[in-house]
Amino acid sequence: MADVSIIIPARYASTRYPAKPLAVLKGAQGTQRTLLERSVRAARAAAGDQASIYVATDDDRIAAEAARIGADVIMTDPDCRNGTERVAQAAARAGLDSDIVVNFQGDAPLTPPAFVTRLIEAMRAEPGAGVATPVLRCDEEALGHFLADRKAGRVGATTVVSNARGEALYFSKEVIPFTDGRTRVGGIVPVFHHVGLYAYRRTALDAYTGWAPGPLELLEGLEQLRFLENGHPVRTVEVSAPGAAFWELNNPSDVALIEGYLARMGVD
Repeated sequence: MADVSIIIPARYASTRYPAKPLAVLKGAQGTQRTLLERSVRAARAAAGDQASIYVATDDDRIAAEAARIGADVIMTDPDCRNGTERVAQAAARAGLDSDIVVNFQGDAPLTPPAFVTRLIEAMRAEPGAGVATPVLRCDEEALGHFLADRKAGRVGATTVVSNARGEALYFSKEVIPFTDGRTRVGGIVPVFHHVGLYAYRRTALDAYTGWAPGPLELLEGLEQLRFLENGHPVRTVEVSAPGAAFWELNNPSDVALIEGYLARMGVD
């Protein structure tokens, strides 16, 4: 991964969960680590010593936590509107010349290392791809959580539908495609969970920062829709994680769920 830089965008002023990067999560043996520390550890597990890893933030409290856990920090402006803008600014400010820049979400400490590896492999196999992101077919348990969140009025995980070429058609905070409450249709779970992880080439990042947010991005609150609204393909890369669980920390109610997964997976 010598041609890869991994950037973890982290902001303090999350609308749904203020101070989220500093939220404490208990591991399988009871060890308490902040969400930021668990995210950095997950990124390190994926990259080993083969890629540079940075935390991009605009907040001194998050920068202090990053320093405590030995992570390099790139300070960014408070007016970055989302993680992609923050990653683009961080890459420019640090003068990174990596061919591939990975946006490793700071709220997904359960991200399996293989997801990162698979994403980078897909980018290397398709030199013309400007941006790629993993998708994970839901199991019935995960889809049940999605449907429960929406029924309760909670904004939870993101789902995605793709075309036959493996390009995203749409991302949504609603559960798509519509299943009428069923977790299996035709013998399979037809819903794909969008894993909030991206690999970009610098040309795609540069183009992104030149576009204004469109109506779909603003309605859904999903940064990746800016690519689709401007006619830029987003390659979806199907991944799997047998025996593992994947969930983001979107709401305070997700803390107990993630801690349960950490315990089940034996991750301290």
